[in-house]
Amino acid sequence: MFPDIRPRRLRSTPAIRRLVAETSLEPRHLVLPMFVADGLDEPREIASMPGVYQHTADSLRKAAAEAVTAGVGGLMLFGVPRPEDKDARGTAASDPDGVLNRALRSLRSELGDSTVIMADTCLDEFTDHGHCGVLTDTGVVDNDATLERYAEMAVAQAEAGAHLLGPSGMMDGQIGFIRSALDEAGHTEVGQLAYSAKYASAFYGPFRDAVGSSLEGDRRTYQQDPANRRESLHEVDLDLAEGADMVMVKPAMSYLDVLREVADRSPVPVAAYQISGEYSMITAAAQKGWIDRDAAIVESLVGIRRAGADVVLTYWAAEVAGRLS
Repeated sequence: MFPDIRPRRLRSTPAIRRLVAETSLEPRHLVLPMFVADGLDEPREIASMPGVYQHTADSLRKAAAEAVTAGVGGLMLFGVPRPEDKDARGTAASDPDGVLNRALRSLRSELGDSTVIMADTCLDEFTDHGHCGVLTDTGVVDNDATLERYAEMAVAQAEAGAHLLGPSGMMDGQIGFIRSALDEAGHTEVGQLAYSAKYASAFYGPFRDAVGSSLEGDRRTYQQDPANRRESLHEVDLDLAEGADMVMVKPAMSYLDVLREVADRSPVPVAAYQISGEYSMITAAAQKGWIDRDAAIVESLVGIRRAGADVVLTYWAAEVAGRLS
């Protein structure tokens, strides 16, 4: 014991701290979420997410190429259709000429296999009611009818060139249903990053601004209750049994305990999403001069990695990858 044992010896210089660091943060760990919007003449900054943009097709290609050069592990694409292209079934989501599928084809053609091109496989951006699925006559999301739409969307995204699909709607059975549809269509090589533990969070607000969401009400009948932990582990187990290639916890910040438990039990890689509200809070506090922006960004990402994430989706992916490189 003290004075013979002095843990501070291993903190005494930057080189020693680097030598004994238990958690690393590398560019390959980071995935950049990106928004491509129909009908824009130039990129449009998202008001609630300073520094993040809705892209045109051209600016998306440029920003994606820069992120890949910086060394990011992958890109996650979200499509933002024009309001007049939304309908009750989210038809534009599976249209080969819809905004998201056009963008996927473009990036796959431009980048090939130099990065991992991922697609958000959910209907909420494309429905006029803003929910993640097809509604019944009483306004409830119809789980099984929604699975049919997810299957159509998944096949369209695979044909457009996505390497990984990100089913994020939290419908029961979605991973197995999509897997069957992909295999039947001959896309056995396309994987799924399952949003297995996706909570009904208050921190999604800026994202809904980013995708021009039409949502009224909330998604608590299908996204998980923030009070629950065992439920998430059950959802993870079900997605693994259905064939998920990776699993995700979303959001990251308020659910690091869940992330740790998922990482301890998962035989496949685990991702976590540092969501829009987390980005906006750090950005706003830094703009006020209340925190050190760059240090807070890295600390938040290291914390997510330390909790067990193999992959972190973050709007700072390209910036941090460039700094780490």
